[in-house]
Amino acid sequence: MNASNANINNSSLTGGFLLTATDALGTKTYRVIIFSLIYVITLLGNGTVLFVVFFDKSLHTPKHFSICHLALVDIGLNTVFIPQVVSVLIFTVNFISFEGCFSQMFFIHFFGDMGSFSLAILAYDRLIAICFPLHYSTINTNFRMILIIAGTWIVVFCLDMYQVLEAAKLPYCSSRIIRGGCCEHGLVYVLACIDTSFNRRLGTAKTLIVLLCPLCFILSTYIIIMVIVLKIASVEQRQKAFQTCLSHLLFVCVYYIPIMLAYIVANLRLVISVDVLTSLLTLIIILPPMLNPIIYWFNTEELKEKLLNVLKRNKTFPR
Repeated sequence: MNASNANINNSSLTGGFLLTATDALGTKTYRVIIFSLIYVITLLGNGTVLFVVFFDKSLHTPKHFSICHLALVDIGLNTVFIPQVVSVLIFTVNFISFEGCFSQMFFIHFFGDMGSFSLAILAYDRLIAICFPLHYSTINTNFRMILIIAGTWIVVFCLDMYQVLEAAKLPYCSSRIIRGGCCEHGLVYVLACIDTSFNRRLGTAKTLIVLLCPLCFILSTYIIIMVIVLKIASVEQRQKAFQTCLSHLLFVCVYYIPIMLAYIVANLRLVISVDVLTSLLTLIIILPPMLNPIIYWFNTEELKEKLLNVLKRNKTFPR
């Protein structure tokens, strides 16, 4: 944290908060390189997925709708998060208004929470495809997939909006210096000058809901898939089923394992430095949206072929 930030009083922060920078991610040059690479790869990787599915009508299926949904969520999260962190860590634009702070808080949590629900939707799609292959097209239609996605958006919107509104009601009459590069809920509500135990319990409950409920559903679907596959499938069919689920399993690992490690590190106080912990949480948030399209492209030959076909078709269009 910049030492000068500690001496700023609230009179100079009328109408907003001060986001404090951290030196744990190295010099400004390294920060520019790191964040630029992560954001560009996020946009190119996920944007290409959206491009291919949009232009190839054969990919207008529930499976690819759910993949596109994850890609949109990934782009949304890093678009909301990275520019704000870059403005603080690199350009030292530290001040943020109350409206901007709570708006950012909502969208960071919304897209972050939608990540776990997106993985649950993908698990549902794999469950139907493997356990009910003959009825897949009738059970899991495009319309039903759109309804499922819309339903999760409504649920997550309500959960996060309520949390943000409760935080926005609090009086911030003491410190307004946020010890981090963004307006994350846990970093903001603790600055209030009244009892915030309700907000703490609310944040914990919401986090458990959006992380554990999708995770339990994902684990349940794979238990069912394993039982079905081991009972009726040949070795070749088992390998095919595993290959079908491989990308999704990697998505789940990339999303949940860093969160679990961060929870362990924070609660066991293995990292005492606030700057190091903030930097760790920053990387945990921004890396999965970058890694997801890389995982999917490496494990999906179909999408590579479709991309080539789309590019070839576009080249034949008259100018």
